[in-house]
Amino acid sequence: MLYIMRHGRTVWNMEHKLQGKTDVPLSEAGRPVVEQAAAAYRDTHIDVCYCSPLIRAVETAEIVLRGREIPIITDVRLEEMGFGICEGTTDFQDNPDNPIYQLFAAPETYRIPVEGGESLKDLYARTGAFLKEVIEPQLRQGKDILIVGHGAMNASIVCQIKDIPVKDFWSVKMKNAELVRLL
Repeated sequence: MLYIMRHGRTVWNMEHKLQGKTDVPLSEAGRPVVEQAAAAYRDTHIDVCYCSPLIRAVETAEIVLRGREIPIITDVRLEEMGFGICEGTTDFQDNPDNPIYQLFAAPETYRIPVEGGESLKDLYARTGAFLKEVIEPQLRQGKDILIVGHGAMNASIVCQIKDIPVKDFWSVKMKNAELVRLL
């Protein structure tokens, strides 16, 4: 089985700020929700957890797997999509003048990333390589795997596994601390 989870809520989530690779920890309000998720998924069998190295994802994985002998392995290919100079902005979804607006309005047209950012092509390449090199061999061995990551990064994995077109990229966005079975 392959499961994927989005990190718990952060202060930036509550403020509707675009996080990207900015390393924002879980909020005080976010931790109890992750604790509830841990209780809800306690009986889900997991052999190994792969996790983004960003603190909000690591904290989520540690809380969800606390008291279980499950290794948590971080991998930079699971970091959130880089939003460059737009990280920390709040008007990215409704202001056409925000340079990253196009990513959210029509992702299939977002080809040239903002300054310091990442394209969807690059995001898909790194997460696709992770799936091929790390996940697929372990699934063939019968391992139950959990990936803990981020909104856009998780969407890239879900879209690739379920063959969802890029134009529907945001249709698979997960809630904070939500666990989804992929395979």
